Amino acid sequence: MNDTIVYLIRHAETVDENGIRNTSEDSQLINEKEILSVEGEEQAKELSKNKELQNLDAIWSSSYTRAKATAKYIADVNNLPYNLDNQLSERKLGNLKELGEFMKDKVTRDPSQEQLLDRTFRTSDGESAEQTKERMNKFFDRILKEYCGRRIAVVSHGGSVKFFLLNWCTVNEDVKLVYHNEKILNIKSPCLLKLTFRENELIDLEQID
Repeated sequence: MNDTIVYLIRHAETVDENGIRNTSEDSQLINEKEILSVEGEEQAKELSKNKELQNLDAIWSSSYTRAKATAKYIADVNNLPYNLDNQLSERKLGNLKELGEFMKDKVTRDPSQEQLLDRTFRTSDGESAEQTKERMNKFFDRILKEYCGRRIAVVSHGGSVKFFLLNWCTVNEDVKLVYHNEKILNIKSPCLLKLTFRENELIDLEQID
């Protein structure tokens, strides 16, 4: 039986919009609508040319705008449609005031990093790292059965990717994910990870530049 290859991708860079987090608009809608920057569009286009992302069997993406904008280039190169699944969405931030309270005096200034350390924290209407991981696990349980022995690309988000990788990775003193106590992963935007599964068990994980 052939191994199943999953290319797990964090979307490209988003545009910087000053002040938008201070509006009364629902935080979830703001999060879903964030678009790629001009540089992000170029990053996504360049990413799609990576030799690892050629001749794919399927492409899946979060339904958020920035993920779809990244996936569209990979889909175009492979002459495939991309499929959407809400289980690939970013973890729900929820109440931004509560999130701000949680982040007071935190060293990393990155909520997703802090949630790697406090995996049960969630705002009253948000998601914890553990909840997000379970959601991602459900998606991959289904996908690994459906595409057994094939090569698929999955475009998701920083928090969701990090929390999913907690299935196999530890977190070091710099709040970085570490695979097999040696490979330090940098979940930047964009980021390309190659996960190799054999009979639904992960046998290798590597970051591709």
